Amino acid sequence: MSRTAARIDRDRALAIQQRAMRDWIAMLGGSAPDSRFLEADGVAAAIVPSVPERSIANSVNYTDAAALADSLDRLAAAYDAAGVNAWTVWTPEFDREAIAALEAAGHAFDGKPLAMVLELERFEPPDLAGLDYDEGGDMPTLGEINDSAYGFAPGEGMAALFAARPEGIDVRIYRARLDGETACVLATIDHDGPDGAGDDCGIYFVATREAARGRGLATRLLSAALVEARGRGCTTSSLQSSAMGERIYDTLGYRRWFRLHMYERRRPA
Repeated sequence: MSRTAARIDRDRALAIQQRAMRDWIAMLGGSAPDSRFLEADGVAAAIVPSVPERSIANSVNYTDAAALADSLDRLAAAYDAAGVNAWTVWTPEFDREAIAALEAAGHAFDGKPLAMVLELERFEPPDLAGLDYDEGGDMPTLGEINDSAYGFAPGEGMAALFAARPEGIDVRIYRARLDGETACVLATIDHDGPDGAGDDCGIYFVATREAARGRGLATRLLSAALVEARGRGCTTSSLQSSAMGERIYDTLGYRRWFRLHMYERRRPA
């Protein structure tokens, strides 16, 4: 059995996910001029006033349920003061203490992305022949293609969040082209693993323009990014999958570990 396979269990998968989510939230909180990243006692929050109705942009992650419960009133006040109308907390499906605190504070269940981890030493990439890609994408294009892929009209999605690369977070933006035009994008962030080594590659904002779907672009672009991550010394890759992406990630060898329940708090209209 491999070194990586021997040491991954649910607790380790959770630790990988928590670190990855923390850095992703730091990216959200540092990519627009009016955004903020708050962190205290293991609770990390992105406050993004430019996207006040999109709770996923205004996300919270934590490592301790009691610390989360103690912070909920302060977080609510900070979001209210910033004019943010919806924010969400990501919690493992098995953390009953955190879920009880969130429900008592008025948060409502709003989704259950799948926490997945891939052991990169076991990854066998598909044939990448013919893939026109590079690591030269920018933040505005990442936002624009994600909004387009999820059916948001201009100004209704999260594109305003993606103004510039955040400081202190090593974001790589991959793009695949069709006929010279960017058709598929994704972002990666290398994270410190549970042992303190930078050995996990987090995957975020995978999206393909509707007209370019059915060509395997997302699968091949992600595979190219994973090959490069392995070359940098990463031993795992983590992500939080929507229902749309689960089949793709299963095919690439990501393992399903648990659901991350999203508990949203939204101010009445």
